[in-house]
Amino acid sequence: MSAESLILFFIVGAFLVGIALLFSSLVPPTSSNPQKAEAYECGIPTEGITWLQFNVGYYLFAIIFLVFDVETVFIFPWAVMMKTMGMTAFIEIVIFFFVLGIGLLYAWKKGALKWE
Repeated sequence: MSAESLILFFIVGAFLVGIALLFSSLVPPTSSNPQKAEAYECGIPTEGITWLQFNVGYYLFAIIFLVFDVETVFIFPWAVMMKTMGMTAFIEIVIFFFVLGIGLLYAWKKGALKWE
C-alpha cells in the first residue's frame, strides 16, 4: 500500500465520520420537556440522594470477571487450531494459562475477589 493511498484512506474516513456526525445532529427529533433530563429508575421517581458511593470492590470484581470472560473467548480459536498447529499451540496455551493464573493469584492476594 503506497503512502498516497494511505493518506486518501484517512481523508475519506475522516470525511465519512464528519458526515455521520453532521447527519446525526440534524436528523433526530428534539424535545424541551424537563422530564427528559430526570434520572430514569424503572418509572418510579427517586427519593432521597441519588448519588451514592459504592464499594470499589464491586467495580474490581466486575472488571476481573470481564477480563477472564474475554480471555476465555481466545480459547475457542485455539481449540480449533490445536490439531493443525500441534505442539506450538500447546506451548502457547500453557503460557496463556500461566499468565492468566498469575493475574488471578495477584487479584486474590490483593483481596479483589472478596465480595464484601
